[in-house]
Amino acid sequence: MHSGPLAGTRVIELGGIGPGPFAGMLLADLGAEVVRIDRPERTNDTDAGGPEDVANRGKRSVLIDLKHPDGPRTVLDLAARADILIEGFRPGVTERLGIGPHECLARNPRLVYGRMTGWGQDGPLASAAGHDITYIALTGALHAMGTAGGPPQIPLNLVGDFGGGGCYLVIGVLAALHAAQRSGRGQVVDAAIVDGTASLLASTFAKLGRGVWTDERGVNQLDGGWPFYAIYETKDRKHVAVGALEAKFYRQLIELLDLGVDPDRQHDRSAWPDLRRRLEKRFAERTRDEWARLFEGTDACVAPVLGLTEAAAHPHLAARSSVIVREGIAQPAAAPRFSETPSAAGHIAPAAGADTRAVLADWQVGDPDELLRAGAAVQAGTPAK
Repeated sequence: MHSGPLAGTRVIELGGIGPGPFAGMLLADLGAEVVRIDRPERTNDTDAGGPEDVANRGKRSVLIDLKHPDGPRTVLDLAARADILIEGFRPGVTERLGIGPHECLARNPRLVYGRMTGWGQDGPLASAAGHDITYIALTGALHAMGTAGGPPQIPLNLVGDFGGGGCYLVIGVLAALHAAQRSGRGQVVDAAIVDGTASLLASTFAKLGRGVWTDERGVNQLDGGWPFYAIYETKDRKHVAVGALEAKFYRQLIELLDLGVDPDRQHDRSAWPDLRRRLEKRFAERTRDEWARLFEGTDACVAPVLGLTEAAAHPHLAARSSVIVREGIAQPAAAPRFSETPSAAGHIAPAAGADTRAVLADWQVGDPDELLRAGAAVQAGTPAK
């Protein structure tokens, strides 16, 4: 049985990569029953299933051959019993496969049909290929990240794929599900990475509009341009992050560092070059962990920059179990947290097609044995545990 606030919600995920599977993981962590529909060729994917396949934890996997005459019908039969369907193909692909919104909503008028793309379902670039880096490039987000005078810096694929993409897909399908529960009518959710990333820039656009943000890198409040909100190298060539924006936090910072500067000149830009030099020199005098011990428990807003392999062991993250370890694989715990309907990271991802027979039977879709014999569906791998 699933627990969490979405317990009892059925989700179909048409197998893909990137933000779609991430959204499916979030829904599964929240308690939804997520069935991932994979294609038979995924049985050759060595990355499919197991503790390393974090984005597919908590799901069940069904292999359906969409080229088989009964393949699309089987997907539609599943859609008829689902609350949400999410897909991440280019515009028009599911329509050509016979499992587009028109066909699915005809079978299930209450269905929420979530579409995840980079460029959106329409617009000049809708059918073009792309990746996180190209999507955030056009939104202005990539331009804003980096040091003054240097090139833009790639923020992994956190801003586009997962922030502006997967998270906004989840927001969209849950909002549409709420509406469907009141109206009885489902709808299509067009979640585009460019739209979500632009939305994430709301406060930055606001600052730009007020004239307190310069459309250049590394000269602004939150991009490292202000010396008391920046990254500094330590004696051991590691780094600390400083975020002492407020006056009372800034005062603690300069007192603990014994910088010998006037705290009342925090926003005197003429003093900033000297302040930055002093901060660089001081932080270079000790190791990262020495500075972490000095600042721990203070309000100076200084934190060590930890590596991914270090994060799980940090006392605060460890106390909250923010990062969990399964069979030696570190991964995020379910988020956010709920007082009455606790969420949880789901079971280890199954091998592709491991749950085909069980899902078809559980969801009462056709004759599972006949679909398997005909080749429309394929049973493979090891079931989820």
